[in-house]
Amino acid sequence: MDSVIDVEQLSKRYIIGHNMAHNDSGDGLKEVITKRVRNIFSGTNKTAKEDFWALDDVSFSLENGDRLGIVGRNGAGKSTLLKLISRITEPTSGKIRIKGKVTSLLEIGTGFHPELSGRENIYLNGAVLGMNRAEIKKKFDSIVDFSEIEQFLDTPVKRYSSGMYVKLAFAVASHLESEIMIVDEVLAVGDAQFQKKCLGKLEDVGKSGRTILFVSHNISAVANLCNKGLYLNKGKTEGIDSVSSVIEQYMGNMSKNEAVFEGKAITWAKMSQLNDSLLLETEFIKKSDNSIPNLGFVINDYQGQPIFGSNLIVDLQENNEDELRRTVTGRMAVQIEQPKLVDGMYGLSLSFGDGTEDYFQEKDCIRFEVAGMVKKTQISRKIGGDISPLCHWMFQL
Repeated sequence: MDSVIDVEQLSKRYIIGHNMAHNDSGDGLKEVITKRVRNIFSGTNKTAKEDFWALDDVSFSLENGDRLGIVGRNGAGKSTLLKLISRITEPTSGKIRIKGKVTSLLEIGTGFHPELSGRENIYLNGAVLGMNRAEIKKKFDSIVDFSEIEQFLDTPVKRYSSGMYVKLAFAVASHLESEIMIVDEVLAVGDAQFQKKCLGKLEDVGKSGRTILFVSHNISAVANLCNKGLYLNKGKTEGIDSVSSVIEQYMGNMSKNEAVFEGKAITWAKMSQLNDSLLLETEFIKKSDNSIPNLGFVINDYQGQPIFGSNLIVDLQENNEDELRRTVTGRMAVQIEQPKLVDGMYGLSLSFGDGTEDYFQEKDCIRFEVAGMVKKTQISRKIGGDISPLCHWMFQL
């Protein structure tokens, strides 16, 4: 099958300037201005230049109907790659060959005029994306319905929230009949229900045989939408394979079994494997007196989907209550007996409160690896056995 996108040895270099004059660190405004003026007249206002490779020798090919999920840390080169493929910026070296019309949704409200209404901007943005007036008119009602902004259709978009911008921008872009669709992290701004709606639309786009390039930190969305994955790290290709293989590789490199939270109710947490059990340890500071410090946890698979969880109040024995109410700070641990997880990467989400309110919530704040907990002959699925394992809680108050 012929490829619709060919990327060959693609690189993008930027020049970073560093001022080599006197260091202004710690100076007040008067001292900074004085030094800068002296530098100008003395000729010492020098700048050192450094090459920064936002993308370095990246290659891949996509065929009709491929849905490529691009993952990596912030600054890995994901958005740079999409801008190069969208022809927003030119590469320093390498080649990009594209067969077909491209729709790009990279930044909120690109092509919108702030003084124009939502109605007027549908026509303006549609024209920018390549639709003629007859096409826009034909799809107008469908665009408005999808965007969920009918009430504000004749309001200038400068008064829209960022979420409304995204809804309208995505609604217009998703109705363009292009062969290739490029979507950056902009969907993260919308509400959860609309994100789900957008992902459903993207799935329909993919099933129709169109090609999608998708950047998101929502690993579950990438896993559900895409069939291929590209893992970028500091501008270089770390992996390109099936989306499940690439996500597992990415999550493995993101692994950290210990976390510190400065100025929060939970100050420290660590997850360890003890043969066929898991041990979660935390340090906490209570906010309210005479309340039970309630720790909750959820263990997620590598896609971010919850497997099982519990909290202290659910498992608490009554004879611990008085002692827990008196404490202000301390350490709390829970041993999770035989959760029966197969080898792989997992995430831990934490919450902490007083039983009536959670004032600490962190999703996937710890990434940990499980190895040798069950034998391959005992399990054929990702999760098996008892998904509500026995939890033993321990305190050092």
